[in-house]
Amino acid sequence: MTIATAARPTERLSRLLTTITTVRAPYQAAFLRIGLSAVVLAFLVREWPNRHVLYGNRSALSFDLAQVLIREEGTFTVLAWGDDGLWFETVYAVTIAAALAVLLGWRTRGTSVLLMGGVLSIINRNTLVGDGGDNVVRIMVIYLVFTRCAQVWSLDARRARRRAGLPGHDRAGLLLWAVAGAVLIPLSSHPTRGWALVFWTLWAVQGLWYAADFRFPRHEARAVLDAAASMLHNCAMLAIAAQVCLIYATAGWYKIQGSRWQEGSALYYALHLDYFAPWPALSAFLAGSTLLVLALTYLTVMAQVAFPFTLANRRVKNALLAVMIAEHLGIAVVLGIPFLSLAMVVCDAVFLPTAFLIALGARCGRLAERLRSRPAQTVRTVASTG
Repeated sequence: MTIATAARPTERLSRLLTTITTVRAPYQAAFLRIGLSAVVLAFLVREWPNRHVLYGNRSALSFDLAQVLIREEGTFTVLAWGDDGLWFETVYAVTIAAALAVLLGWRTRGTSVLLMGGVLSIINRNTLVGDGGDNVVRIMVIYLVFTRCAQVWSLDARRARRRAGLPGHDRAGLLLWAVAGAVLIPLSSHPTRGWALVFWTLWAVQGLWYAADFRFPRHEARAVLDAAASMLHNCAMLAIAAQVCLIYATAGWYKIQGSRWQEGSALYYALHLDYFAPWPALSAFLAGSTLLVLALTYLTVMAQVAFPFTLANRRVKNALLAVMIAEHLGIAVVLGIPFLSLAMVVCDAVFLPTAFLIALGARCGRLAERLRSRPAQTVRTVASTG
C-alpha cells in the first residue's frame, strides 16, 4: 500500500469533519429567524385587543379546563401556574419583546429560548382556537433555539465584527445570563414535565460558552465548542427541512385519499365556506370557473406530493418552490389564513438558493441606506435654502 493510498481515507475523514463542523445555510437560518419572529410578532400584536378572550382569564376555555387539557396533552405553558391577570400580561409582553429581539438578532442565544418559552406558553394555554399555523410555529421555535441563526443579518453579527480582535469580555451578555439564572430558580419550583431541565441545560451550556470565551478564547477546547455548535446547527437545519417535507408529504397523501380531492372539487367547497371568505366576490369569481377550480385542486395535490422528491434536482426544486410560495400567498388572500400561509412561506425559505438570499440581502441593504440618507439630504436642503 502506497503512502498516497493510505492517506486517502484520512483526507476523506478530514473533509467529512470539515463539512459537518462548518455552519451550513447561514442565510437560510437568518431568513427563518427573521421570518418566524416577524410572524409571531405580527400575530401577537394583531391579537392584542383579543388576548384575554383567546388565552387569558376571559377565554371560553376556563383556567380549570385548561389545566385538565394541559395535563392530558402533556404540554408546557407557564400560564398554567396561575390565573392572575398581571402574570398573563407579563408573559404576553415578554413574548412580544423576545420576538422583536430575535427579529433584530439581538442576544439571539438567549432571546430565542425566551421566544420559545413564550410562544409555547401562549399557544398551549388554549390549543382549541388555533390552526395549522400554530403547530408549525410551535415546532419551528424549538428548532430555532439549536441553530446559529444570527451569523448574518443581525445585531449579534455586527457586534462580533466590531469586537473582532479587541480585548475585553461581553459583560452585558454575562449580566443577562446571570439574570436568566436568577429567574429560572423560582420558576423551577413549578411543575414543568422536564422543561425545567431543558432550560437549565441551555443556561448551563451558555455559561460554558462564556467561560470558554473568558478563560481560554484561543484554546483547542474553544474550537471544539464552536465545532459542536456548528454540528448542532446543521442537524437542526436538516431537521427543519425534513419537517417541511413531512408536512407537505402528509398533507398531499391525505388529500389523495379524499373523494373531493380525487374528483377535483375540494377547492370549490372550500371557497363556499363563509368562515374562509374574507373577499366573497373573489371567492365567487374563482368558484365560478370549473376549469380553474379543477386545475388548482389537482395542482395543489401534485405539488405537495412531489415536493420532497424534487430536492434532488435544483432547478425543478426551485421552480416548484416558487409554485408552493405562490400557493401559500394565494391561500392567505383568498381563504383569509395569513399566519398559516406566512409560517409555511418562512419554512419554505429553508430551500431557497443561497445566491438568491445574498442578492436579496444586498438589495435590502441598499434600500436601507437610501432611506437613511434621505433625512440627511432633506436637512441639508432645508439648511441651504434657509
